[in-house]
Amino acid sequence: MVYSLERKSKSPSESRVESFKAVQNGDINVNKSLFGGNLLAWMDEAAGIAAIRHCGMTVTTAAIDNLQFKKSLHLGDLVVIEARVTYVGNTSLEVRVDVYKEDIEEAKRYPVNRAFFTEVCIDKEGKPVRIPYDLKVETEGEKADHEGAKRRIEYRKQRRIEGF
Repeated sequence: MVYSLERKSKSPSESRVESFKAVQNGDINVNKSLFGGNLLAWMDEAAGIAAIRHCGMTVTTAAIDNLQFKKSLHLGDLVVIEARVTYVGNTSLEVRVDVYKEDIEEAKRYPVNRAFFTEVCIDKEGKPVRIPYDLKVETEGEKADHEGAKRRIEYRKQRRIEGF
């Protein structure tokens, strides 16, 4: 049997995730703001769902890059989490996750957090497998995300060499 080395492609919009959370009492830390670990879990979940939607298979988080906390969130805040695939390699892909506070009265979103998650596509035994879909970048924003992902991959490789 002959296998094709070519992969079909999916655009970032095909696997994009947008989820919503409301900050509740159980989410608050001693500083009366959202516990960062909860936000990170919400982000990881969104990244994983976007990756699964792209791969059509199970994934696991391998790395989180560039985690930035820009603003605090507080009790009752509406949180919007957006995740989209920015790069697809052989067995891994990068997912950009942006977090916003949504102000209902002003109908605006304010940036709170951003990070880049590396997800690895795995089989039932937990072994990395080839991702069946490449990434079809179409818009200027998608192209910029894709080029940024290539640079981050090189930075990650360099940090591993240097022991970081």
